[in-house]
Amino acid sequence: MTTTTAPAPGRTATSIAAMEPAQQAFWLLRIAFTVAPIAFGLDKFFNVMVDWPQYLAPWINDIAPGSGQDFMYVVGAIEIVAGLIVALRPRIGAYVVAAWLAGIIFNLLTLSGYYDVALRDFGLLLGALTLGRLSAVYDR
Repeated sequence: MTTTTAPAPGRTATSIAAMEPAQQAFWLLRIAFTVAPIAFGLDKFFNVMVDWPQYLAPWINDIAPGSGQDFMYVVGAIEIVAGLIVALRPRIGAYVVAAWLAGIIFNLLTLSGYYDVALRDFGLLLGALTLGRLSAVYDR
């Protein structure tokens, strides 16, 4: 019976299947935290998936200039940039996304009725932090 060994951390593998599980996890998280912020950021401009201003706490809407939708345009642009940073520099981008998710969670916790979404975003925050830790090894 033949056995194969996984490549050492930091070494290039010829295929995803040849990578060790931690390196596969790094790539899965890197792709997810690149695509999701960009997709959701773009949708802030079009509101196809959801009417995004409904997720904005009234106190934020009161202090932000313009309308809730105007604020969502800024949010969308920041999310697109965060996704691009993850794509190019995951060691930095992972923590940018984690901080952004913390802000979203704070907003949702001050907006009654969206605690389930806040909990989901907490799980995403943990995933972003995990990407940051994995990036210390796999993003050289």
